[in-house]
Amino acid sequence: MKSLQGHFLIASPHLADINFYKGVVLMIKHDEEGAMGLILNRPTENTVADVWKMVGEEDIDCPQPIFFGGPVGGPLVALHRLKGAAEAEVLPGIYFAAHKDELAKLVHQTSKPFRFFTGYAGWAGGQLESELSAGGWLTSKANKKLLFQSADDLWEHVTRAIGETILAKAMKVKHVPADPSLN
Repeated sequence: MKSLQGHFLIASPHLADINFYKGVVLMIKHDEEGAMGLILNRPTENTVADVWKMVGEEDIDCPQPIFFGGPVGGPLVALHRLKGAAEAEVLPGIYFAAHKDELAKLVHQTSKPFRFFTGYAGWAGGQLESELSAGGWLTSKANKKLLFQSADDLWEHVTRAIGETILAKAMKVKHVPADPSLN
């Protein structure tokens, strides 16, 4: 089994679970025991400031949204770039944290990007592999530049990049322009 940690899972139209419709999941962990990831493009109406009042019991000025990480309940977690608050490294320079002390480090700094999530996407051992075999997911190496950008068109951007890669390989083209119609 090849681990998909640090990869994107991109929901295909064949995936019936509405929780993942046009979802892009960053895989945090993937091994024989199972898999865990965070949906990157599901912002909620709640902000970090709203939730931090309950978690950290203090007021902060952070208007960014909390993201719906997936249908499995769990603690507030973060994806970030602050090595000093890392509990696990997902990709080089991209970290995961769930402990309150590490989350506090994130909300009290402004130099490194972060994103908070409620819930996560989880699979038992072999379950994700079955969904992949059934055509429920596309996979791609994660692009670090996309992790903290707008979630609005993330699915379209990632699926287009996969399509361009497939097309370039099929045609043995080294570069596919952003707008091929201009050729």
